[in-house]
Amino acid sequence: MAPRAYWKGTLKLSLVSCPVALYPATTAAEKTRFHMINRETGNRLKQRMVDSRTGDVVESDQKGRGYELRKGKYVEIEPEELEAVQIESNHTIDIESFVPSDEIDQRYLNHPYYIAPDGKAAVDAFAVIRDAMKDQDRVALAKIVLTNREHIIAIEPLGKGLLGTTLRFPYELRDEGEFFDDIKGPKITKDMVELASHILQTKAAHFDPSKFRDDYETALKALVKRKASGKTIELPEREERPSNVVSLMDALKQSLKGRGGKKTAKSHARRATRGQRATKKAHRSTARQRKAG
Repeated sequence: MAPRAYWKGTLKLSLVSCPVALYPATTAAEKTRFHMINRETGNRLKQRMVDSRTGDVVESDQKGRGYELRKGKYVEIEPEELEAVQIESNHTIDIESFVPSDEIDQRYLNHPYYIAPDGKAAVDAFAVIRDAMKDQDRVALAKIVLTNREHIIAIEPLGKGLLGTTLRFPYELRDEGEFFDDIKGPKITKDMVELASHILQTKAAHFDPSKFRDDYETALKALVKRKASGKTIELPEREERPSNVVSLMDALKQSLKGRGGKKTAKSHARRATRGQRATKKAHRSTARQRKAG
C-alpha cells in the first residue's frame, strides 16, 4: 500500500492536464534517533520555552514571532500579517519551460518527490506528458506551493512515473569564490598528475547506491541492542593518527602500490628517472657546445 500523498493537485502542460500526487522520495524513519531522558527516573524530558533575559517560562498564549533587526532588537509579526503575504496554493504544477538536464547546477537540487497519476482517469494524460519529456531528454521547470511557500520544481521521467525535485533559490547558495579564490596554484609535475590518474583508474566503478554502507548507523544499532540486553560496552582504544606524508610523489607511488599498481609505479618512476637523465644530458651537451664555441 502506497504511503499517504504529501500533496495533491494538477500537472499542466499547456492545455493538457491531469491530477497528480506527490510523495516524498526520501525517509529518515530507519535512522537511529535518541531522546533526552532523566538519568534518575529514566523518563523522557520535555523542553519548555524560556525568556532569554528573565529566565521565566513562557506559556503558549505569550509566544509570538519576531524578526531580529539587530542584536537583541526584534520587530513582532502578527499571525494575520504573516497570512497576508502567504501565497495561496492553487494546487497546480504549471510547466513553464523545458531545459537540458545537464544545465541544472546540482547545488540547486533540494528535496526529491515522486509524482504519480492520481486516479485511473489521469493515467493517459500523465503518460503523454512523461513520454514526451523522455523523447526530448529535457527537464521541466514549474512552480508549486508547498507549506505556504512557493518553490521551483524540476520534473523529469523516472521509470513509469516522474521525479520532481524542488530547487533552491539563488539567494540560498553561497558564492564559491569565498572559498576557492584563496586556493593557490602550486607547480606540480606531469608525472604526479599521471600517477594520480592511474590511481583514479584503479578505483574506476559505476554508480551503485546498493553498495553504500552506513557503518555508523550499523554500529549504533548494535550498541543499542547490546546495551538493552545488559551486556558491557567495551570502549575501543584510540588509534594513533598517521604522521603527515612529506613527499607528495612518494605518497602517490605508495598509493599505487597499495592498489596493486607496482608495475605502473615502477614504470612511472623509470620514466621520471629517464626524463631527469635526458634533461641533465641536454644541459651537458649545451655546456660542451658553449665551451667549444
